[in-house]
Amino acid sequence: ISQSFCIFLLLLPLRESEMNPKRCAACKYLRRRCPKDCIFSPYFPPNDPEKFACIHRIYGAGSVSKMLQQLPVQTRAEAVDSLCFEAKCRVEDPVYGCVGIIYLLQTQIQKAENLLAKTQAEIAVAQTKHSQTPKFDYM
Repeated sequence: ISQSFCIFLLLLPLRESEMNPKRCAACKYLRRRCPKDCIFSPYFPPNDPEKFACIHRIYGAGSVSKMLQQLPVQTRAEAVDSLCFEAKCRVEDPVYGCVGIIYLLQTQIQKAENLLAKTQAEIAVAQTKHSQTPKFDYM
């Protein structure tokens, strides 16, 4: 056995002790070891591999890693949720993505506001008619 191989065997337990026993979904998808300080580990648990796969398909692991490193730790979870939503929308609708959903919701809001304004106008007309009708006192 060579001396370098023996050194490798001595360092192997140390390296593995620095790794997480369970790889996160990102490291599993990327087929790599998951270091203890893995940027993805808190946000991509091993039981939800589709979450990372969708984000990786749209943005790429390097871009997501850079985005997360630039954000404060307390906002990273919300950013991952947003990226996941946007990526799923882009997979479902490659042309418009989440903008298509936003447009649809804005259209629904506008229709609801128009219906509300129409109903309020009808109520005002009905109240005006009701107040103008003569009241008879039969006493």
